[in-house]
Parts: sequence; structure tokens; C-alpha cells
Amino acid sequence: MGRTKVRVGIDVGGTFTDAALIDNETFEVIEKMKIPTTHHDPDGVAKGIVQILDRILSSKSIHPEDVTFIAHGTTQATNALLEGDVARIGIIGMGSGIDGLSARSESNPGDIELAPGKYLHTFHTYLDSKNMTDEQINTAIDELAAQGAEVIVASEAYSVDDPANELRVVELANRKGLYATGGHEISQLYGLKTRTRTAVINASLIPKMMETANMTEKSVKNANIQSQLMIMRCDGGVMSIDEVRKRPILTMLSGLAAGVAGALMYEKISDGIFFEVGGTSVDISVIKNGKVMIKNAEVGGHRTYLQSLDVRTLGIAGGSMIKVAGGKITDVGPRSAHIAGKEYEAFAPAENMVDPKVKFISPREGDPAEYIIFECAGGKEYSYTLAGAANILNYIPEGDYAKGNTEAALKAWQALADHVGLSVEEAARQVMNIAIDKTMKTVNEMIEDYELDRSFVTLVGGGGSGAVLVPAMAEREGFKSQIANNAPYVSTIGVALAMVKEQLERTVVNPTDEDIKRIRADIIERIVQSGATEDTVEVTIEIDSQKNILRAVATGSTELRSKDLAQEAMSEEDMQTIAASSIDQPVESTILAVQTGRWSLFASESVKKSFFGLLKKKSNAVSVLDREGVVRFKKNNVYYTKLSKSAQEALSSFLDDNTIYSDANATIPKVFVFYKEKMLDLTGMQTKEQLLSILEIETEMLAAQDEMLVVAYQ
Repeated sequence: MGRTKVRVGIDVGGTFTDAALIDNETFEVIEKMKIPTTHHDPDGVAKGIVQILDRILSSKSIHPEDVTFIAHGTTQATNALLEGDVARIGIIGMGSGIDGLSARSESNPGDIELAPGKYLHTFHTYLDSKNMTDEQINTAIDELAAQGAEVIVASEAYSVDDPANELRVVELANRKGLYATGGHEISQLYGLKTRTRTAVINASLIPKMMETANMTEKSVKNANIQSQLMIMRCDGGVMSIDEVRKRPILTMLSGLAAGVAGALMYEKISDGIFFEVGGTSVDISVIKNGKVMIKNAEVGGHRTYLQSLDVRTLGIAGGSMIKVAGGKITDVGPRSAHIAGKEYEAFAPAENMVDPKVKFISPREGDPAEYIIFECAGGKEYSYTLAGAANILNYIPEGDYAKGNTEAALKAWQALADHVGLSVEEAARQVMNIAIDKTMKTVNEMIEDYELDRSFVTLVGGGGSGAVLVPAMAEREGFKSQIANNAPYVSTIGVALAMVKEQLERTVVNPTDEDIKRIRADIIERIVQSGATEDTVEVTIEIDSQKNILRAVATGSTELRSKDLAQEAMSEEDMQTIAASSIDQPVESTILAVQTGRWSLFASESVKKSFFGLLKKKSNAVSVLDREGVVRFKKNNVYYTKLSKSAQEALSSFLDDNTIYSDANATIPKVFVFYKEKMLDLTGMQTKEQLLSILEIETEMLAAQDEMLVVAYQ
């Protein structure tokens, strides 16, 4: 029997540092633990990482050389920005000729407000890059350093086309022992203003993140772990520590990404809304076609060129306090029992609940004194919480992290109920309804933003308090729901199972085949540098013709992980049921039409009669599932065909048949191609030539007789 190979995930949070050990073959969770985050240790949060790593490996007698993958997620960058704990930045703006005038002002963002009253300070100077000498650059760096700059940012108009000048500045600054970075390293999009701002925010995080990265890396090496340490990114992937040193901004908001990544690994969700519910707040994100939705992040109200998960945070959670005014329950949250420094009523011993009397407090300076708590006969105070209401209303399953002492909660809530003239049950129900109303406002916005089909959406609860909010909300609003496996550790597991991810965006007007091939080659080179094994890399190309953006997104695994999680394939019957429900059709009319590789396409044709039954209209709905039964594509009115790779002419005429011709131009259909393990999204292509050229590159490894499933729609 060989030794167990494991993956390690570590999640450094504001309060706790969590770790999870996962079997590399079966993806079972072998062990999980929490320790307090070591903010005040001389070695900082890295110290906690060393401690928990040592503890969790020895608890299961795992040898360091059996760790095949280790990654950690961190809120450090986000916290540094919120607390204003950032370095001061010196900017060298560059440009020449007519562009010089605008470059001077666009490369100077001034002080950037990160949070109320917290600023990132910048100093700026400008050089004409036409005949720029090393002497001029050195003088500029010295002047900025004398003003107090700790990191240098080089930002030149059009540096994305030729970064040579930015690279010169970076090298000369490094020689003087200063950290430095160039705008082209963060984004390859035109738009000097946004690019400079994103580069400045990134640079302000470098010193702090370097310290932690170096210390953490050293500790992993000292533990004799051979595998490279990976860090979680804000879009749900991971990257190598060398990339973090250059682009720490990518770790911002990564804690939010980890939770939903973990939930997706275990819960086979096609379309859903994921809630990571903690003590003080809930993070809400959207899953569509088995993928998490992404958007450009904002910092201090400014857009950045930073793609991160679309996560919306609300002050509603397990510890949310209840507001009462004029003898009525008026609100739930945003303050929590944690912020007020009070214990939850739902986790107190029932015998302490002697003669509870209600009191009102203001948890933070400036808050209204409308938050209700109670004092017991012995003088001990507890807070009323949303978790208390959920326990009273019996929403929390046995054995759940948020399962409390219902007897204690009932005794405590009697005093609150008497104060507002309701029964305990009615008071708890009112509190729960207010919390659901507040959360549903965001849920409804997200369903609309991403055009989800309500009847097919599942609400998924994660985090320690997932069961406090999600089951009650699903029941009232008529959604399906589930609580994620290992919910309190879902972020840590997400870190351990994450994929390597990279993204590249360029400003290109009407991209040619050559442009597309070049960006594809560049992203593959970049993702392999970030630690992915080349065989596992998948690339999606998107063309945004309105904004003239050519985008390549690549994902890959850190080692040959071609096996899927929990590899059992689902039975055809079960798949048929899921497919039918995803397209809202009866099971009996939803049939397996095509099967190839890991993909099964189910189709349902319905005939609508109109005009007294004289006119018949045929429409079809299609659902494509992977072998585990996750719906990866679903749509009405699509055309599909199965072809071998060598059937080029058949493919060409299939595309022509589904192209709409007008006087001005030919509009090709949106196309997805499924083969072997891959799902290839070609919806960004504008012309048939582009589409066929990319398909040729992507499928070059296929044999002539290998099959492809092609799906097209307008």
C-alpha cells in the first residue's frame, strides 16, 4: 500500500487561520483545524501558517514529501487596503509628442481614498520618453525617494505595445534597492488613467506582501515540502508565489473566491446562488452553467483593470443583532454580537437564562441605542441574534455548526417577545423575514443581472452560519436549497482544490488570426510560469468588438489532475431528470440525442399549436451535461450536430446554414464545441474564418476520426 498523497489548503482570515488536508486521489477531507490568526507575532500571519501546517501534517503522520499541492488564501491585501496600511508610491509618468500632454495628467492619480479617511499617498514626476537618458531616470527616482516614496511605478502611454521604457525604470529603481513595477505588468489594455491607478494600488501592497510571501515560502521549504507554494487569486484560481511578488493586487478579495471554489468542487451545482454566511456578514456570488461569474473590481469607488468574482457583501449573518424602536422590531443587522462583544443567546447554557430583562445598547460609537440585548439574574449579558431566531424556528439541522441550544433561546426570547407584544414564534418569524427581505433584494438583482432561470436556481449555504439564513429563505421564496458539505471549512477546501488561472486582455481593433494565435501562445506561456502543467491548460478567447478588447482566459492544474472529482459517472436516467428540469420540459420528451467524451446532450422538442390548431410551430430546448450531471450549457432554439474532426466541409456548411445574412454583413451563430474532456467556447468569434482558425489550433491533438459535438444558436 503506497503512502497517501495530500493537498493542503490554508486560509488566513481576520480571526482564524484554517487548514484542511485533502486526499489527492479521492478528494476526501482527511483533517481540518482552526487556530487564532497570529497578527501580533513578530513573524506576522506567516507564523500561524507554519504552526498549523506542522500541526495538521503531524496529526495524520503525513510526510512532507507527500504534499503534492499547497496553497493559501489570504485577506491580507484586502485588509491592508481597508485599513490604509499601504506603502507610499512614486510615479514616473512618461510620454512624448502630442500624447505627452495628456500622459502628464493621466499618469498622476493624486492621493487615492481607499476607505473613509484612509489614503494611499502618491508623488508624481514626468519625463519625455523621446530621448530619455538613464541619468534623467536616476534623478527622477532619487527625487521621488527623497519625498518619501517606498515603491516606484513606471507608467508610459502605450507601454502595452512596447514596455521597454517602463522596464528601464524598473531596473534602475531595483539597482537602488527600491521595489518597482510597470503599468504593463498589470494590464495590457489601453487607458493610461485606469492602468496607472491599478498599477499604483498594486505597488502599494508590494512591501507588505513580499514580507509575508518570503516568510511563508521559507517556512514551507523549512518544512521540507517540495511542492511550490501557490496563492489564491481573486478570480478563483491560484498563482505561484513569484507572481504574487509582482502582482499582489490579484490576491485582493481572494478569500471570497475560495469559498465558492470549494463549494463547486463538492456540490454539483449548475445554476445557483452561493452564500458564505459568517458571524457578521454574508458574501453572495452567482454560479451559472457550473462556473462562477466575474466582473471588474472597484477600489474606493474607482474601476480597476482587475477581474474578480462578482461578490456582493451584506451585513446579515448568524450574529446579526436585532433593532427595536417604539415597541416594534424594526431591523436586523448590520451590527453583530461579535462587534458588540456579546455572546449569542443561542449558544448559552439554559440554566443561565434566569429572569432575562431586555436592555438597549449602541454597539459602536454613533450607532443608535436601538440594538436589543438582555441581562440575566447573575448580571451576565447576551445578545439576541439571527442564529437565535433560526434555532427557535427549527431551521438548523442536527449536527450543524450553527445548531444551538433551543431551550436557552426560547427562554431568552420570551423577554423580547413580551417587550414587542408578540409570541416568541411570531417575533422570531418577523426577524427572519426582515433578514430574508434584505438578502432577497440582492439575490433578485443578481438573478436579473445574469439572466438566471428562477425555477432552476439552487441556493447553496456555506460558511459557519449557512443554515441560519438559506433554508428559511429557500422555503419562503420557493427555491431549492442545500447546505454545502463541510460548510465552515468551505473556503479552505476551495484553496486546496483550486486551479491555476491567468488572464490577458489587449486592446485590438478587428483582431486577425495572427493576433488571436499570439495572445493564445502568450497566455499559455504565462500560465505555465504560474505553475500549471501544460497538458491541463484550457484557453478561452473572447472578443469584445464594442470596446475593442481581445481577451484570453486560461485555466490549468498544478499537476496531472485530469481525473474529475468523485469520478463516478451519473446514470443516464438521473441525467435525463436533471436535463429535463434545467430546460423546464417533461422527462418523457427529453431524450439523449448525442453523447461524446464526457458530454451528453439532451434535447426536447415541443410543438405549439396556434390559430385554432392550424399552425404548428416547432421549437427545441437543449441541455448539455458533463459526466457528473452538472449542466454546463442550456438554451432554447439551438442547432447541433456531431462530426468527426476530419469533416471540415460538413462543419463549414453547418455554420453557413445557421448564419444570418443581411445587406451589410453575415452574422455567424454563437458556437460551443464539446469533445473528449473539453468544452470550447467560441461565442466571441466574429467571422467564420476566425472561428475555424481557433478551432483548428484547439483541436490539433485530435485524431481525424475523433468526434466533436457542435452547438450553434443566434
